[in-house]
Amino acid sequence: MLDRVVFPRVDSRANGYLTVDEPHRLYWEQVGNPEGVPVVFLHGGPGSGISEAHRRFFDPEHFNVLLFDQRGTGRSTPLAELTGNTTQDLVADIERFREMLGVERWIVFGGSWGSTLALAYGQAHPERCLGFVLRGIFLGSDAELDWFMHGMGKFFPEAAQRFEQFLPEDQRGNLLHAYYRRLIDADPAVHLPAAEAWAGYEGACSTLLPLPTVVQEDPARALSLARLEAHYFVNRVFLEPGQLLNRLDRIAHLPATIIQGRYDVICPVQTAVTLSSAWPDAVLEIVTDAGHSAMEPGIAKGLIGAMERLRSLIQG
Repeated sequence: MLDRVVFPRVDSRANGYLTVDEPHRLYWEQVGNPEGVPVVFLHGGPGSGISEAHRRFFDPEHFNVLLFDQRGTGRSTPLAELTGNTTQDLVADIERFREMLGVERWIVFGGSWGSTLALAYGQAHPERCLGFVLRGIFLGSDAELDWFMHGMGKFFPEAAQRFEQFLPEDQRGNLLHAYYRRLIDADPAVHLPAAEAWAGYEGACSTLLPLPTVVQEDPARALSLARLEAHYFVNRVFLEPGQLLNRLDRIAHLPATIIQGRYDVICPVQTAVTLSSAWPDAVLEIVTDAGHSAMEPGIAKGLIGAMERLRSLIQG
């Protein structure tokens, strides 16, 4: 079903590594038309990385797309590294990529954690943004963090029970810190089982209907996802309370479309409504038959449509 919605598979036309602050080297790739409308793709997590499937949201005839693995993620090195890994570091990395490519302005495309990072980048560099396509909004509030750790179990109690019962009973009073201690442990016998439990919990809650490609994680991907998410959550995503809403005036003049699954349990629809209410010119599209994952057909179709409308607006 998804294959009927997204664009055909496409190879990257260029790829490489960008050395940023030690010890980080970031993997990047470009797809599409070098003369097309520039786009930067910001993946979720933090820690989930890019995949070939992400290239297929963009018409290769009309867009010039940069995709990259954020610090500690995917093919970037070192894997799951927490040193020098903050929201501010990632915002600076996006700007480094823009300068590397010689792009004046670009569309910022991000889902879930990628929507958080897109807003943070846009507010730091509004003059570099043509507009935004955002999915599964996450603003990094304490309420959202608490929902991830505890609230999702109201809809996925079996997954939440497995997540909680992975820990000894006397350590279940603070799930986040108990997992964090394990995930930063140097011993793979300690951190890998914790990472698989965390990734399994998130994967089980991410779609309206189960998708095996979402639920199943390889150990390296599970580690980067779980360790980096716990790191960012413990540090309240390195943002001031309410920061992304409080600074929205910096990008409110720019076009934006928000694609949100009605049954998104990881990032509930209320957060998208809150953002769109504070951003009057943003278009909110609620997909009635989807959860959180960009790989659900309704979400993918909405993202592709939003990109086409934004391209038409930019090109006149």
